[in-house]
Amino acid sequence: MTTMHKPPAEETERATSGPAHARPRDPRVRMALIMAPLYLITSALLAWWASDSITDHKWFLEILAGVALLLFVIQVVRGYAAWRRSRH
Repeated sequence: MTTMHKPPAEETERATSGPAHARPRDPRVRMALIMAPLYLITSALLAWWASDSITDHKWFLEILAGVALLLFVIQVVRGYAAWRRSRH
């Protein structure tokens, strides 16, 4: 009588953890991957605009660039925390 070999649970988990599962499943990680570069680009463009500006309201553009940079840092930290939480 022949029986089918059933691999242990550890082997099936290792077999499924390939490139097909490399994309993040957590929506918070996806949001961080989308929003963090946008905040960084926005901060850079506002800072560049402030450096070229000769008006009296240059400080407002600098503050907006700083806020966008702060949002970038917050998004990176939140994305990293969500990524670590989703891996465990």
